[in-house]
Amino acid sequence: MMPQSAVFVDASFLLAVGGHRASGTTLRAAFTVNYEALIAGILRTAKESSGLENLRIYWYDASKDAIFTDQHKRIGLIPGVKVRLGRISFNGEQKGVDLKLGLDLVGIARNRAASVAFLFSGDDDLAEAVEEAQDLGMKVVLMGVEKADHRLGVASVAEHLALRVDSIITLPEDQIKHAFVKAVSWDTGHATQTSTMANTSQESKEPGSVNDADSIVPKPVVPKAPTPALLGARQKTSALAPTSSAATSDYQLVYSSTHQTSGFTGDDGGDAGSIDLAAEVGRSVAQNWHASTTQAELKELLSDRPLLPAEIDRVLLKDCAQQIGEWKTDLQEVRRALRVAFWDQLDQLT
Repeated sequence: MMPQSAVFVDASFLLAVGGHRASGTTLRAAFTVNYEALIAGILRTAKESSGLENLRIYWYDASKDAIFTDQHKRIGLIPGVKVRLGRISFNGEQKGVDLKLGLDLVGIARNRAASVAFLFSGDDDLAEAVEEAQDLGMKVVLMGVEKADHRLGVASVAEHLALRVDSIITLPEDQIKHAFVKAVSWDTGHATQTSTMANTSQESKEPGSVNDADSIVPKPVVPKAPTPALLGARQKTSALAPTSSAATSDYQLVYSSTHQTSGFTGDDGGDAGSIDLAAEVGRSVAQNWHASTTQAELKELLSDRPLLPAEIDRVLLKDCAQQIGEWKTDLQEVRRALRVAFWDQLDQLT
């Protein structure tokens, strides 16, 4: 084996964990990232751990049709970084990212190009690739974001993956604070502005009306009346949600790129508290999204109500899993409360 290291970064995982630490949500618009500082911090941490020079850092992300965005070009131009892209499916899921990462990890080990691999991911789907690389003589170190009150010491990592790696290290907290910055804050001025946008979007639905401020012509729609199912969900959620705020559960998100649950089978007590926390998450995501939205995005969201775009729904589920755990987020009552709270909060803001 060559006496050097290689770093493999699941960008979706890293940005979700770091962004949530900085802004309280995984919504990309709610935080900004200094990629140069973030990558430099990762490489510095890897060298301090192993004492080896780095072959390169592999950055795995997804985009529409696997085409480089301006952000990916910026990252790819950083010396020593290779960007590898999967695709984003029609429903907003990333495809092919885990496969590319696993194949590269095993390929580097088979070609004996590096003796140590640093893996920045929490997805248990990578456990088999980790063991294959180890069988070929490579040492695999899991790198994560520190979470002192978690039994693994890192945030959002699947135990199945943690048990397979040779060791676990953490990226220093000051690196996270330096690289991730909250980008949006709530203010009454923005509330007034976006409220006007929402009212304008409703007026633009009337026959013959034109909105000169928006260069995008909205598709003709008919305002949708609340469905019986949605009304029933709101009534049921109101009856179940307690008036006092519940304490945050100790359950943690187990990161996975699939829809499979973490497999936790503990007792299902505290459902009312879980629904209350889910409602808080829904309101928080609505406020963050509303504070960073454009007029065109707001009009498009309102026109498709009660359907939520896949990217917003994914943020709701990820943020909720950070609060109550992935297995409880899979409960239909919790998901219903999460989405209803999002729309209720948006109604108040607009």
